[in-house]
Amino acid sequence: MTGPVLVGCSHGTDDAAGRAAIAAILDGVRRRRPHLDVREAFVDVQQPEVADVVADAVIDRDTSAAGGDAGAGAGAVVVPLLLSAGFHTHVDVARAVAGVPGAVASGTLGPDERVVAVLADRLHEAGTRPGDAVVLAAAGSSDPRSSAAVEAVADALRRLWPHGPVTVGYGSAATPTVPEAVAAARADLGQDRGARGGRVVVASYLLAPGFFQNRVLRAGADVVTAPLAPDERLVDVVLDRYDCAAAAAAGACLPGRRCPVLGGCSVRADDDAGHTQRETVTLG
Repeated sequence: MTGPVLVGCSHGTDDAAGRAAIAAILDGVRRRRPHLDVREAFVDVQQPEVADVVADAVIDRDTSAAGGDAGAGAGAVVVPLLLSAGFHTHVDVARAVAGVPGAVASGTLGPDERVVAVLADRLHEAGTRPGDAVVLAAAGSSDPRSSAAVEAVADALRRLWPHGPVTVGYGSAATPTVPEAVAAARADLGQDRGARGGRVVVASYLLAPGFFQNRVLRAGADVVTAPLAPDERLVDVVLDRYDCAAAAAAGACLPGRRCPVLGGCSVRADDDAGHTQRETVTLG
């Protein structure tokens, strides 16, 4: 075993396709680093819970260290497989690592230029045309830091998709809702649904199929893009988040690496799960 245990923590879903999409991200991590101990955890719906996985991982890591099979630094790094930091990162993940010696958490997968590039690719794959109105659909959170992160992603997407307006809608807890954003985009196009001209396209800022994707599909758009996973660029982001947090916990941030959220590898071992979101959410 090399390095701290990587605990990939997602929300959890009852949707079989959604479970497979999240599992594919971690399978990609295992393929890239076959000697890394990679474990899956959840904050809701599925088991095992993140706190239990963290506790077990640290115990196992301590046992390995006693046998001379581990170096200094973190015993477990939780990488939230979430696109922005809200309740689950600031509370559930933070509690899972709080007070657990050797446990740290990285930032979420977004905002990140690579994630935005996947979004842009999904728009192209869905046949989005110049003149279409794009609504970026995020899960939503009552935490204003999460909304700020989504707005940063929307700004970055506008740079990659300059062919029509890009607005934001949320699946829950924040406004406007996706149906409201879709209706507003259609009104701005000056057309009724089905009329000729620009269409309303929802860019799904969701990792996987499931509850929120189903909501998005019912929001009244003409086109809805596929979720982001699976994609090898997400694997890249997971490994970067892991590497930065593990290096910081060992007191050695990675020289020359630009963590896309931070503008520098500066995650501190004593920070909570939302550290990266407190730094900056400006992309580009």
